[in-house]
Amino acid sequence: MPKLPVVTGAEVIKALKRAGLTVRRQRGSHVIMQDRQSHVSVSVPVHGGEDMPSGTLRGILHKLDLSIEEFRRLLK
Repeated sequence: MPKLPVVTGAEVIKALKRAGLTVRRQRGSHVIMQDRQSHVSVSVPVHGGEDMPSGTLRGILHKLDLSIEEFRRLLK
């Protein structure tokens, strides 16, 4: 299994936008994004440039059915 990249919340949001998700709203330091096709929503924490915990990132990818390889491609 490939390793998860170390990314910030802002980098995750950029990558998910490339995957076709849109920002629906923001409440505090959490951005709610939604997939246009499946209407699945995820909450992405944006905590002042801190690295996202690996479990949080893994949960977001799992909910969106994205592999680590696909996510790495979206980061570029």
